[in-house]
Amino acid sequence: MRPNPRFRPLDWLLPVAILIVLLTVMHGGEHVVEVLRYEREAVLSGEAWRLLTGHLVHADGSHLIWNILGLALVFALFAREYSPGEWVAVMLASTAAIDLGFLAFEPQIAWYVGLSGVLHGLMTAGLAAWLKARRDPLTLIIAVVFIGKLVWEHLRGPLPFTAGSLTVPVVHEAHSYGAIGGALCAMVLLARRGRAHAPL
Repeated sequence: MRPNPRFRPLDWLLPVAILIVLLTVMHGGEHVVEVLRYEREAVLSGEAWRLLTGHLVHADGSHLIWNILGLALVFALFAREYSPGEWVAVMLASTAAIDLGFLAFEPQIAWYVGLSGVLHGLMTAGLAAWLKARRDPLTLIIAVVFIGKLVWEHLRGPLPFTAGSLTVPVVHEAHSYGAIGGALCAMVLLARRGRAHAPL
């Protein structure tokens, strides 16, 4: 399903709110980043807030700009596929999947910052909505390229152009876990939507 060109302000309420939070947190400087970033040992010591705030802080301005561009792209393509409340559910599911994945399976990841993992969850949910509505060639191509990116990262590590464009390491594991969380949440939301429209 192609994005509807008609502008609806409500569709952009959530990404604008996220943007404001990202810029506000970034304004706090390095000390705020250190207090809020995901740190495995700190989380295991009881600083549970880092499981959420780690996705909202960034290493530097370049890192933040890349994530803002990703956020804009996701909502330019998929904003109308879910309600703002459903998008919040996808974000929370992606966040939870990343955090659980890190804690359970990635003890080598000592710290993490950034929104890219959650963005992969949002992208996955948007593609799932497109594929359910209409499997046209363009949608299938985008889905195959996106899945190919995740497979490449899983097998070979970050894509060369992404690894070289940031001043911090690309934690590609966050992308995989975020995509899993987004896919699972999308399955629930789309199934519930299907039941609501099913004939009695």
